[in-house]
Amino acid sequence: MIGGTPASRPLQRGVTGELAPALARFGGTLRASGIGATVRDEIDAIQALKLIDRDDRDEVRTALRIALKIPREAWAAYDRLFSSFWTGADLVEPPELPPPPAPQERRDQPRLLSWDPVRRRLSEPDEDAERPGGTREGTRPAASPQALLRRKAFDASAWTAQEMAAMERLLARLAHRLATCRSRRWVPAVGSPAGGRLDPRRSYRRAVATGGEMLRFARRERAVDEPRLVFLCDTSGSMDAHARFLLMFVLALRRAARRAELFAFNTELVDLGRDVVPGKIRLTLDRIAARVPDWSGGTRLGESLAAFASRHLPRLGGRRTIVVVLSDGLDRGDPAVLAAAVRRIRARVRRLVWLNPLLGDPRYEPVARGMAAALPFIDCFAPAHNLESLERLLPQLVV
Repeated sequence: MIGGTPASRPLQRGVTGELAPALARFGGTLRASGIGATVRDEIDAIQALKLIDRDDRDEVRTALRIALKIPREAWAAYDRLFSSFWTGADLVEPPELPPPPAPQERRDQPRLLSWDPVRRRLSEPDEDAERPGGTREGTRPAASPQALLRRKAFDASAWTAQEMAAMERLLARLAHRLATCRSRRWVPAVGSPAGGRLDPRRSYRRAVATGGEMLRFARRERAVDEPRLVFLCDTSGSMDAHARFLLMFVLALRRAARRAELFAFNTELVDLGRDVVPGKIRLTLDRIAARVPDWSGGTRLGESLAAFASRHLPRLGGRRTIVVVLSDGLDRGDPAVLAAAVRRIRARVRRLVWLNPLLGDPRYEPVARGMAAALPFIDCFAPAHNLESLERLLPQLVV
């Protein structure tokens, strides 16, 4: 157990009380000793302490060293600071970090040739890192542009053309992952004879035809899941900020998956299967906006889902069908109509998934009449406010 000083006791009580100030003081101690630790790192450290046994001194030290991103050359100094701070001991003097090794000429280093641009580029100093306004500051790890884009909210106002193009590529990659997801079923392997897992039973059956000699082994692999996905996208005014990105995801999935249906609704239901142009997302979005009446207007959620249940559910329903509703659940109609439609859809499909962009806000509660009426019949109620939330959805779209 870590020592009983006031700085260490919050680790034993939980992530409340004096833990945040204690970690802030510890971060200040690290910075005063020449070890860089940002406020973001301190927040990560608080989150890391929620996942470990805070009575284990070594586990706490290792978790904080990882969360605070302590470089390897400063581990010894960090261990000394940790022991002194969390046990209440006095530091004689701040530890000094070892100076960086001076570059030395070695005869055994390989000579860079003019035709080796990759190695030459790796050996040259990064000029951007040396400039005050460069693209990188120091050598500390930072979030990649893709990671930042995955967390950027769909309703953010500042989306550049480059970010939109990058988002289309990420959505297409995500759709491909879903379209090639493997199931738990094993089927005979096709293609390369070395792929998959060895199938002894089929191998012995083949050997019967050759007098017991196994000339070629049979193999098996996991089947590719091909569920029928049906998307019902709300294009009302309250969904206007999210509808474009959600439709981009569905269109990318429609291109990768053969069995994906797309419907849009606000005041009425529209089948958009014929308006999808393979590989041309922006052109398809323009066609959809022109085809759907009252785009970005009001919504009649209950009547639209009831229309889908009566017109299309007998054809599309089944044990391998997964219906995904993309809506914030704000409805002007009768909640009883919505509840009856959702109950009817759930009875004819394998799974009903409801994606609500408002769920990305931790303060949101499904207290609206329409959302509260539909919630008892929903198998998965998940957010859809950024790409990261859509990635977490993938297991729910597999049969």
